[in-house]
Amino acid sequence: MNELILVKFGEMALKGLNKRTFESILMKRIKYRLNKLGKFTYTSAQSTIYIDPQEDGIDLDEAISRLQKIFGIASICRACVCEKDFADITAKAKVYLEETLEDARTFKVDAKRADKTFCMKTPEICAELGGILLAQHPHLKVDVRNPEITVMVEIRDTNAYVHARKLKGAGGLPVGCSGKAMLLLSGGIDSPVAGYMMAKRGISVSAIHFVSPPYTSDRALLKVEQLCQKITDYCGDINFYCVPFTEIQEELKRRCPEEYFTIIMRRLMMEIAQRICEKEECLALITGESVGQVASQTLHAMVCTDAACRIPVFRPLIGMDKTEIIEIARKIDTFDISILPYEDCCTVFTPKHPKIRPQLSEIEEAQNAAGFEELIEQAVSETVLKRFRLEV
Repeated sequence: MNELILVKFGEMALKGLNKRTFESILMKRIKYRLNKLGKFTYTSAQSTIYIDPQEDGIDLDEAISRLQKIFGIASICRACVCEKDFADITAKAKVYLEETLEDARTFKVDAKRADKTFCMKTPEICAELGGILLAQHPHLKVDVRNPEITVMVEIRDTNAYVHARKLKGAGGLPVGCSGKAMLLLSGGIDSPVAGYMMAKRGISVSAIHFVSPPYTSDRALLKVEQLCQKITDYCGDINFYCVPFTEIQEELKRRCPEEYFTIIMRRLMMEIAQRICEKEECLALITGESVGQVASQTLHAMVCTDAACRIPVFRPLIGMDKTEIIEIARKIDTFDISILPYEDCCTVFTPKHPKIRPQLSEIEEAQNAAGFEELIEQAVSETVLKRFRLEV
C-alpha cells in the first residue's frame, strides 16, 4: 500500500503574485531537512506538497518530526494513496485505518472533493464510507462535533488520499523570505524564544553575544553556544558573533554614574550590534525584552535604548509574561539549557539601585561625557564569528 506525506500550507496560501517565491523557499528547506533520510519525490499543487518516499524502509515518523520544525507548514499527515474510485478508497481505507480506529471510541468521516467531476458528492462519500467503517468497528460511535478520530478523504487531481491523524505544523512563513535580523542572544530564557518567534515570521536570524572574561566563564559562553545550536532546529543556519566586552564594562563602571550602568550598557551593545549588522546586511535587531520584567525593560528605559538605534528593534515577547515565555522555551527545548547557573555579562555589573525611569537627556549626557567610541571600534574589530549549522 502506497503511503506518502501531505504538507499543507498556512498563510502562504493567501499570498498573491509572489506566492511562488514563498513556495520555492519552503520546498528548499523541506528537501534539505529530509535529504539524509532517503529518496523522495516532491510535488506541489493546490497549496499542498506531496512527499512520496521512493525507497523502502524510510522512517516517515522521523520525517514528520523534522517537518514539524519547518516554518511555513500549517499541518502534516501520513496518507494512503488510492485510485479515484470509491471501491478502491473503501478497500484501502478499511486496511489502512484498522489499527487507528481499533483504539478509538468516536469518529466521523469528512471529505474534500477538489475534483468536482468525481462521481459522488461530499455528503455521499462521508455517509457511505462512515457506514462501512462503522460496520467494521461496531464498538465505535459517530460524533460529528467532537470526534476522537476524523477520517479524511481528499479527492484531488490525480488520486484520492485517505488519512486520519493531522498533525499541527510550525505555522508562520518559511525562514529567509522576510530578510535578515540580528538577535541579541544572552544566556537567559527570553532571547532564544525571541529568535524563534521572529524566525516564525520568515526572518533569517544571526546572533550576537557579549562576553566579559574573567567575570564570565567559558562555561557561560558554551551555554550560549548550545542555545544557538538548539534554535537552528527552527531558525536554520546561524552566524554567531562573540563580542569581547570586558574593557567597555570596566570603563563604564569607572566613568559613569552607577544608576545608569544598565541603560548605557544596553545602548553600547545596540551600537556594536548595529555596526556588525552593516557587515551582515541585517535590517533589524531582535531582543527578548518584555515590558516591566527588569529595570532595563521599563518603557522609560526602552525609549533611552531605542534612541541609540538607527534600525528597527523587534521585541516579539514585549507583551508576554514569564509563564508564557517559559512555555515556548520548553516547547523548543531551550529552557533546560537557559537555566544552567552561568552568568552572562548583563548580570556582572548590575547596579544596586538602577534607574527605572531614566531621562534620555541625562543618559546621553553621561554617555557622551564618558566617551566610548574608541572602545566600541576595538570591540567590533575583535569580534569573533562562528557558524552554527542545522544538524540533519
